[in-house]
Formats: sequence, structure tokens, C-alpha cells
Amino acid sequence: MNTIEKMEKEQKSLVNTMRSACKKIAPVWPLENFVAVNPYLGFTGKKFDRVAQELAATGDIHMTMPSSFYLQKIKEGKLKKEDILKVLNQKNSKIGYREFIQSLEQISDSEGSMIQISTVGDLATQVTQKDWNRFITARISQWAASYFDKGQAIWIAADQKESPFKAWKIEAEIDRTPELSGLKDFRKIVKSLPNNPISATQKALDMLGIELENSSFYLHRLLLKQGGWAAHTARLDWDQELYGGKDGQLIELLAVLICWEACLMESLQDQELLKIWEEEKKQWASYQEGLEENQQLAHNLILQEAFDLATQRELIEKFERVKVETKTQKEQAKAQAVFCIDVRSEVFRRNLELVDNSIETLGFAGFFAFPINYVPLGHEIGEAQCPVLLKTGPTILEQIPDSEKNQQAINERVSAHQLSKIWKSFKSGAVTCFSFVSPMGLSYLPKIFTDSFRWTRPVPHPDQVGISTNLLKNKTVNLEAHEHQNETAGIPLEQQIQMAKNALKAMSLSDDFGRFVLIVGHGSSTVNNPHATGYDCGACGGHTGEANARVAATVLNNREVRTGLLQENIFIPINTIFLACLHDTTTDEVSIFNENEVPASRAQELKELKNSLKRAGHAARTERSLRMANQKKTSVEKMIFAKSKDWSETRPEWGLAGCSAFVVANREKTKNLNLEGKSFLHSYDWKKDEGFKVLELIMTAPMVVTSWINLQYFGSTVDNKNFGSGNKTLHNVTAGLGVLEGFSGDLRVGLPIQAIHDGENYQHEPNRLNVFIDAPMEAMNNILERNPSVKNLCDNGWIYLFAMDENGKISNRYAGDLNWESTAQNAA
Repeated sequence: MNTIEKMEKEQKSLVNTMRSACKKIAPVWPLENFVAVNPYLGFTGKKFDRVAQELAATGDIHMTMPSSFYLQKIKEGKLKKEDILKVLNQKNSKIGYREFIQSLEQISDSEGSMIQISTVGDLATQVTQKDWNRFITARISQWAASYFDKGQAIWIAADQKESPFKAWKIEAEIDRTPELSGLKDFRKIVKSLPNNPISATQKALDMLGIELENSSFYLHRLLLKQGGWAAHTARLDWDQELYGGKDGQLIELLAVLICWEACLMESLQDQELLKIWEEEKKQWASYQEGLEENQQLAHNLILQEAFDLATQRELIEKFERVKVETKTQKEQAKAQAVFCIDVRSEVFRRNLELVDNSIETLGFAGFFAFPINYVPLGHEIGEAQCPVLLKTGPTILEQIPDSEKNQQAINERVSAHQLSKIWKSFKSGAVTCFSFVSPMGLSYLPKIFTDSFRWTRPVPHPDQVGISTNLLKNKTVNLEAHEHQNETAGIPLEQQIQMAKNALKAMSLSDDFGRFVLIVGHGSSTVNNPHATGYDCGACGGHTGEANARVAATVLNNREVRTGLLQENIFIPINTIFLACLHDTTTDEVSIFNENEVPASRAQELKELKNSLKRAGHAARTERSLRMANQKKTSVEKMIFAKSKDWSETRPEWGLAGCSAFVVANREKTKNLNLEGKSFLHSYDWKKDEGFKVLELIMTAPMVVTSWINLQYFGSTVDNKNFGSGNKTLHNVTAGLGVLEGFSGDLRVGLPIQAIHDGENYQHEPNRLNVFIDAPMEAMNNILERNPSVKNLCDNGWIYLFAMDENGKISNRYAGDLNWESTAQNAA
């Protein structure tokens, strides 16, 4: 092997090692479509307990609550002796319940670091008594905010045309801040590094004396220290790979972090630092074989599993007590309402059925099997209205049927946008900002007054910006094939028929259609809330489900589509009208967008339907208000609506807090259950599912997505420092991408503490997702066998999977490796 071949082989090995570390970082989506993501995404191939020990050692990351939390649950009676005993028995523990509890009470929750892997920054901070970790984080975050900025900053310092590593190096070569802070010749050292990120990484590793085969934990530790920007960069790579491109952005960021370490070491030239660094590296070989187990964490993991068992026990008991109603209705239903599987829909669905038992409800992923690229009026570029796991489908333009009014609406929105940019520039300009306050400040007083008393919204609703109300009422979607931005937009008839068939089959709604079928997307109404899109529909890519509902209803009302569906043995009665709707989860109001399609002869039917929706909304608000603090003792209605437009409200709604179950079954199996707004509900009839194709779709898409949501809330609860975004009142939006907590530091990921805690108690308690499926176990096993990534979720303890019998009882629990155990025989 010649020298060039040897160098290429070494570089390839280095890239593979770096990529392996990068794959452990879960992506995080920007605020404009803040969808939930599993923060442990890169670890699902390993056992939950093993990952907890690894993350504790490399990042001081917690995957359980403190033991005091579980001890309190024992006192409250939520966590029982038999739950803990079952876990101890499963782990073949030699100690009994009493001895285990006594050992817990003797061990106080330590606040010390669990880290076993140290970086140069860690050791330099320890030796010099200067917080180099904080300094490095601040410098990288400042550069990253400029480099990745999406239009928030007026002046961009970083060169966004260059690759991440090259852009950082250009800036670091002229940045005097490190030298002013005590890092001698820092710019000179950076300049001596190669411009190629891989070559620079190799030189930095040589400077640090790091052997590649022992570096995996160290590289992961570096990424965890800059976890927010690492997660953002991982998302850029995710999008590239989803559409057939290559990764590489996060590898370049890792190169920056390694080079910072080498330059820090070289600049300080501290003999004590060099000595303990050599001692640190000697231990890495043993870490590769196995990290030392943290005993306190091991105890807490037993408690966490017992806590999960306690929740399962309560849920199984609920199903045991409920009486399943068999559907006997032969006449056409008054209405069927298809809601998103979102846990907030469970509350509304249950109350809608209570106020009007002639309405049936169903659950399906909120994009309704119409993955579209949606272009709002006045926009040139569309937004992906589908789960982030999927590629977007056809491009659909929002329009007003009347061409003159359509152009008027576009002109209004474009003008409003341009005026907004000029106004922002005037307020923020280096000179004009001073002259802005005096003449214009007083004019804001009336608006500040009405906003403060929650009489008005501080800002217009995003969907209504720049368009008059009269024009908004006429909005529709354009499905006809046409050109837009040199691409074909719209959906050809044959594709409409296929999408309609797929959607109806997946919804288990291919016969017995009601007189009205409501396609109910959902969104939220909040103000002054950076994470607002996190309350919108995750299945719609962090947007409201309005666009998908409009497209679905338009397609399914199309007479030609219905004629085509007859060839698929799907007959939709001529009197069935699909209504595009939107459920506002903050106020529990349901809007109907295409009610003008209902003939005058059915006006009374529509009126009764709208009245039922209104009564259900009131009942749902009343129920949800029990979880909300109402210190002013105002009426429920007033409180809920006020929260939706209060700029100072930190908890406008609880979102998906509490989510702990996912039920895949006919509505008859859950109709008489109060699942307290904590369960995702997906309609499914396995007897209609030929070849279990729909079941496979559910287990590989919605089940995975609901686990992402559950684990995002889990991570934000057990370790808000690393997997949450801290105190909402301290947030500063940066780069138009995410938030900082305060004025500096790393980009924050996950949910703010106010999204999971009400100030006194947790509104979300850490439970891993319990999935209950009404289908044969053999069918589920076949699907798991074909989909190793999904099997890993179940085998390694990230999801608990259960089978439901024909009577709606939970009969079996998945025990791993395609084995099942009876819940009756193995009850805790």
C-alpha cells in the first residue's frame, strides 16, 4: 500500500468514526415547524437502561427522575409494592422490597456530576479555575447563530456561502476574543490548521495525541456539550438524506469542536493540564469495553420501570372494567368526524359523542394521508404538510376561485409583508431606532392597554396576516394541474383517486359513510410563544391541519373521484358531504371551511351539527380547565379564550403533556373509556385489513411518531437541562431557528419547563409509551420482523407493546424477541 492509499484509508476511517458519533445526535426542527423528536433517536438499537448509563457517563444526562420523585409516588399509592417486586424479579435481584427501599432512603439524590469522560475544556476549567467550557460554548454559539441564521439578523457576520468548517475557520482566524481572554496565539494556531475539515480534524487529533480507536466516547461527549447546535445541524443532514443527498454538516461541526480542543490545549500550554490529559486518555481504552455502572442510577432505573408498570396496570384495569358496545346501527349516521390521533382530540371526541350520540368519531394521523407541499396565498415557496419521516407529495396552491379577488388577496399579502420588512428595518436600524421611540412610542399605548387586559391579540393570527376577512372566507385549494415556479402543481385525477383510496382504507372508512364526514385537522391559538408550532399538528410538519383537511375534502367531494373509487369497491353515497374543519386545541372551537358546499335543503342539518360542535367545545373546555390554574376565579370560558391571546401567558394550553398511551382499535373498544386526554387514538379494523398492510403502515409511521412525541416529553421532564429548553420567560429567539435561555449559551432543544410543570406539580409524568393494538399477535410479529428499527423500539424498552382481544381487554404484553406473555398471568 503506497502513501496516498494509506492516507485515504486513514481519512475514510476517521470520517466513519466521526459519522458514528454524529448519528447519536437526534435532529431538532426549527421554531417555524417545531415537531416532536425522540431525543434518544440514535440509541434505539440499545437497551434503555444501557443508554441511560452511557449518557450519564458521557454527558451527565439523566433518564430518570430523582429517587425522591418515586418515593413520593409510593407514599401517594400510585407506585405499589408489587410493581417494584416485579421489576426486581425480572432483573433477578437478590434483595427484597424492604431492603431495596431502605437502600434508597439511605442514598440521597446526588447533585454531583456522573461524567466519566472528560474533554480538554473540562480539564482546563478544572486546572485554571476559568470556565473555558462556557467560553467555548458562547463563541461557537455566536458563530453558529450567524452562520445558520434564517433572516432574523440584520447583519450577517459569518460567510454563509462557505461550508460550516471553512466559515468558522475564516472567522476564528480574525477573532481577537480568545486572545483577549487569555488564549495566546489562538488565531495563529487556527490559521495553521488545514482548510479541509477532515485534514484539520486529523491534525487536531495528532496535536491532542488521541488514538482514533479509543475516541468514540470522547467525540460523542464533544457533541453533547454543544448539543443544541449539533441537533440543529443533524436536522440539516436529515433533510439532505431524506431527499437522496449526503450528510456532512454535523461532521464539519464536530471538526470545529475538535479543533477548538486542540487550539485550547496549544494556547494554554499548561503543564498540569497536559499531565492530567495524558492520564485521562489512558482510561479511554477501558471505557470502550464498558463504562462503570452508576449504582444510584441503576436503582432509579428500577423505580422508573416500576412506575411504567404502575401506569400500565391502571390502563389495563380501565380496559378490564369497560363494556364494549357492538355497533348495531343500520341506518346512515348523521355525521362521522375524523380527528387527528393527537391526545387533545380524545377529550373533544369523547365530549362530542356525549352531547350527540348520533355522531361517530374516528382517529387518523392529522395529515389524512395527503402529504402535500402547500403554498399559501402570496407565497412562492410551499411548506411540507406531512410527517417529517415522509417526503412531501404534490404541490398545492391556496387560492380564491374568483381570479380578480385572488390577485387582490395576493397583492394585499405581498404589500403587508413588504411594509412589515420596512417597519422592522426602521425600528431596528442603527440610527432610526433612536428616532422611533419618541414620536411613535406613545401611539402604541392603546394597543398595549388592550393587549394587557387580553381584549385583543398582540399580533394577527399567522393564517390571517395581510388578507381581509371577506377574502379569507373564500379561500379554497387549486387541485388542477398547472405550472408554478417551473414545476407542476396540482393533483391529476388518477392520483386523486389513488390518494382517496389509500386514505379511506387507512382510516378503516371504506363503507357505511355518514351524511356528513368531517375531516378535522387541528392547530392552536397562542401569542408571544416561540414554540407555538409545537402545539400545532406534528403530522402536518408543525403546521395546522387546515391545508390537509381542505385538500382531503375537495378530493373526496369530487364526483369523478367517487366514480373512480367504485372500481376499488368503495361506494360513497351521493348525499355524503365531506367537510373540511379545524379544531383549535387552545379554545376547543371547530371551524368548518367549506360549509357553502352544503345545499340549502340541508341547512337545518348543518345548523344542528354546528350546535353539537359548539356544545362539545364547551364541555371540552370545562374538562380541560380542571388542569389549568384559574387564580382570578373567572369563568371557564373567559379564562380559556383569554389565555389564547394573552402575551404574558406561559401556559396557554397543556399540549400533549401527559401522553402515555396509543390505542389502535375500533372506536367501540374505547368509546366508554375516559382516557383523560393522555391517549392517542387510531381507528383500525384488522378484519378489513387485507394482508395487514394498514397495520404495517400504522406500526411503522404513527406508532413511531407517537413514540417520538412521548419521548420528547419524557426527555424534557427527566432532564430539562439537556433535553428541554429551560425557563420560558428567559427565552431569546436566535437566528430564527430556536431559543437561547438568556443572552448566551447553547441553542436549547425540547420543551420549556412551563410545558410540563404547573409551578407546583408535573403535568407530564415520565412514562414510556404504552401501545395497545387490536390485531393478531402473529401479524404484529411479522411486521416487527420485517422492520428491525421498529422491533428495536419494542425489544429495547423504548415502547411497551400490548395486544387487545376481541372483547376489548388487554390480553398479552410483548416480552421481546417476538415473544408475548399473558397480562393475566404476569400482572404486577
